[in-house]
Amino acid sequence: MIVNTELENKGNQFPSKIIDFKKDVDRLYFYTNNDVILQITVVRDSVLRFRYTTVGNFDNDFSYAITKYASTGYNKLEIDDKKDKYIVTTSKLRCEISKESLRVSIFDAKDNTLINQDEIGFHWEESYQFGGNIVKMSKVSNDGESYYGLGDKPNHLNLKGKRYTNWVTDSYAYGKDTDPIYKSIPFYTGLHHGKAYGVFFDNTFQSFFDFANERRNVTSFWAQGGEMNYYFFYGPKMTDVVESYTDLTGKPHQLPPMWALGFHQCKWSYYPESKVKEITSTFRKLQIPCDAIYLDIDYMDGFRCFTWNKEHFPDPKRMVKELEDDGFKTVAIIDPGIKIDKHYSVFKEGLEKDYFCKRADGAYMKGKVWPGECYFPDFTRPEVRDWWSGLFKELIEDVGIKGVWNDMNEPAVMEVPNKTFPDDVRHDYDGNPCSHRKAHNIYGMQMARATYHGLKKFRYPKRPFVITRAAYSGTQRYTSTWTGDNVATWEHLWIANIQAQRMAMSGFGFAGSDIGGFAEQPQGELFTRWIQLGIFHPFFRVHSSGDHGDQEPWAFDEDVTDIVRKFIEIRYQLLPYLYTAFWNYVDHGTPMLKSLVLYDQEDVQTHYRTDEFIFGEHILACPILEPNAKGRRMYLPRGSWYNYWTDEVVKGGKEMWVDADIDSMPIFVKEGAIIPKYPIQQYVGEKKITEITLDVYYKEGKENSELFSDANDGYDYTKGRYSLRNFTLTGRKDELIINQFKEGKYITEYETFKINIHGLPFDINEIELDNQTISLEQIKVNGTHSIVVDKNFSELHFMA
Repeated sequence: MIVNTELENKGNQFPSKIIDFKKDVDRLYFYTNNDVILQITVVRDSVLRFRYTTVGNFDNDFSYAITKYASTGYNKLEIDDKKDKYIVTTSKLRCEISKESLRVSIFDAKDNTLINQDEIGFHWEESYQFGGNIVKMSKVSNDGESYYGLGDKPNHLNLKGKRYTNWVTDSYAYGKDTDPIYKSIPFYTGLHHGKAYGVFFDNTFQSFFDFANERRNVTSFWAQGGEMNYYFFYGPKMTDVVESYTDLTGKPHQLPPMWALGFHQCKWSYYPESKVKEITSTFRKLQIPCDAIYLDIDYMDGFRCFTWNKEHFPDPKRMVKELEDDGFKTVAIIDPGIKIDKHYSVFKEGLEKDYFCKRADGAYMKGKVWPGECYFPDFTRPEVRDWWSGLFKELIEDVGIKGVWNDMNEPAVMEVPNKTFPDDVRHDYDGNPCSHRKAHNIYGMQMARATYHGLKKFRYPKRPFVITRAAYSGTQRYTSTWTGDNVATWEHLWIANIQAQRMAMSGFGFAGSDIGGFAEQPQGELFTRWIQLGIFHPFFRVHSSGDHGDQEPWAFDEDVTDIVRKFIEIRYQLLPYLYTAFWNYVDHGTPMLKSLVLYDQEDVQTHYRTDEFIFGEHILACPILEPNAKGRRMYLPRGSWYNYWTDEVVKGGKEMWVDADIDSMPIFVKEGAIIPKYPIQQYVGEKKITEITLDVYYKEGKENSELFSDANDGYDYTKGRYSLRNFTLTGRKDELIINQFKEGKYITEYETFKINIHGLPFDINEIELDNQTISLEQIKVNGTHSIVVDKNFSELHFMA
């Protein structure tokens, strides 16, 4: 590991002068007289790729992170050859490359603001132990600059002043500031002087990021091998940066089934069958909504993947069907370690086909995991991924399992010092053979990819649902994720909130934590507060180790059960709102959770806020993170906000006290919002939903809202069979107008909207529906004004 000051490292080498330049369509090559070549690719007007080699030619250009569906193309490209520099200009960026040093400076093309500048820039050090180079990049850290991203790092949202390592690691009971943990997402957003940019260092070797930690005016990143290969994204809005990065590395291949956004209950482990049925029947008895029940490793025969313990689960197909009939989808765990057992069909087939990872000298990679001694598939081989996906036929197609979670896929190996494969393990890397040093960070990603294709194949025409613990950039294309083996402490509640926000701004939106904590046992108050936070995380699951007691909603006391039920019901009411936010994520790459800095970067008060966040487009949530709290101080972003519980309107741009006893939490709705709600269900699909409630929050001015609907599963929405309703609210002192614009071919199940108007400042004396006056008797007043209208209305007009 490189821990010494870069400037003091005498092994550093640097590019020399540029001696030649060539252009090949969107690729520009700058040659120096010491065999360094800089290749700049103009991906888009606002996205540039920088790739360096030190040996006069580039290796095969291959990346697991970049999607083939990424947007490309530019409107303008000019190259000026000046005396001391080359200038590359697009419609958004001006990039200057020094002829003397190859250092790069990037400006906003419209106002010439300096956005990003190399300090030393590219330099390297030969790796005598492994061969190749340790590649390095240093950049100027501007005054007041803040940094965000890097995935699930468990510390302050703003990365300024910190140093991090990217090396996917099994981190049981990790704590605040533990680094590294389960994911490697080498992407960050920088923000200074009101403008945001992003850097994605697409290098799968162990990498490091220093955000003005070692030297206060320098930010640097480096890796233990591979190329200096990074993408630069320009906003100037943070949301533009995150959306551009998500576009490049891939949006989810499809929407999840809506049930995957419901409440999930998990434990290590629910077995035998009678225990599973006891849990599920208690949910229904107590009327606590729940959509999924999980089976951990104890459902298997001796922890052998793709097998069943017939003593605990004598007829899994029958059990899964009975659970499904009661509204529960069964999700099963699958790990990468395959038990060494000559009578075990998966092991035998993998051995016969030579699908397992090997050490440098040809011996199989052997490691101890839950089944004992195991071999591990090389998921970087396409034929192995195809084989792995085929193994799910019985589990998914025959038994009826609805989802799979991949665990231990860092890969984790027990009883070894580094908890994973040795460096000398070899991988195919899709035809680019390499050691584990290069493949480690993408191993879990490729396992999740293979699992995803298995579910896509055998769940068709339904959508797949996969969860992974380990991930690299781009894994969001295939799977959801959780933040690993956390702990039942208040500090971990704070960490969970940070991690979900950070994952969203790192392009991986479908994320959540083990609610209540995986290790140790929460008190009822902590569990309640965690549920309150969890209803605003896209992945909403309770999970615990089971070593310290039960962790179901009824495991504490009746008051806790009632409050938890109330909040889970709120989640189910908000499903159409969350589903719409997910559609925007899949369609545009828009984060479903927005830290306040992502929501309003121009307000410097947001740059160091960690607790508050925007859920979707219009709901502000702020969890209670301390015991015995009757409320908390929180920051409301600029604008006006309705208290969700009282309808009190508060002006934002300030910090304020908000009451929130144990049965409440601070939730606010942006004025002008139209929030769609379902009736409460015990599981998705329990009821035929004939009416959707629209909670309308009056605003003097304009605001837009959306409602996306489809069949809640399947692929018809990709063929235009969806319903997208755009609502425009226009408020004046004496009138309120709601316009609806529709697109899509899907005929929704619901026929009417129940419109609840909050905060109307005048008495209604006249109503027009599509230019026709309607009776005032249709309006009901009970704290709010309510009216039921046909779903296909075009304009609804309320007048004083």
